Amino acid sequence: MADIPYSKSLRDDIRFDAELCGNRFTFLSTWGIFSPREIDDGTDLLLKYLEINPTDDCFDLGCGYGPVGLVMAKLAPQGQTLMVDKDFMAVEYANRNAGVNKLANARAMLSNGFQHIDKDARFDVIASNIPAKVGKEMMSILLHDMKHHLKPGGRVYLVTINGLREYMKRNLKEVFGNFDKLKQGQSYTVSYAEKHK
Repeated sequence: MADIPYSKSLRDDIRFDAELCGNRFTFLSTWGIFSPREIDDGTDLLLKYLEINPTDDCFDLGCGYGPVGLVMAKLAPQGQTLMVDKDFMAVEYANRNAGVNKLANARAMLSNGFQHIDKDARFDVIASNIPAKVGKEMMSILLHDMKHHLKPGGRVYLVTINGLREYMKRNLKEVFGNFDKLKQGQSYTVSYAEKHK
């Protein structure tokens, strides 16, 4: 079996460092999780436009191995950050990365969107790098659940491929009554909305 050493090395954790929002992070990941070797362009753009206060309670929807959620946890040391993903491996690595980066105020759990989140839980910030193929029905559920789980004055930061920018504009206006395009890059758009008091 000549391929055994090769396949064994592929099973080892992937490890890389990244500087995000002025802080250095170390990430562990593995094959099968989104963008396992580096911070993807959408996430990188999203993080440039996130505004987090030190006391914010934050929610990372579709966390992967945790880059967005862990940045929010670092920027909001007096708040709590909850990260969720429907992929159990992503959740495992997000929790490991919270430990690697000594962020005791961050944790990840398995959930399909907000399906397994306490209905009374409320957050100051919800951020997500939303997959393009999530589907209209699930997107509608997610946006309405985001509004439900935000505190009054809470903020939503979403990054999507440019092809979804008009869709996001229309739907954020419908659900939240407001919308702001923070940045349209070459491939991705960062959208923003807030829950009015």
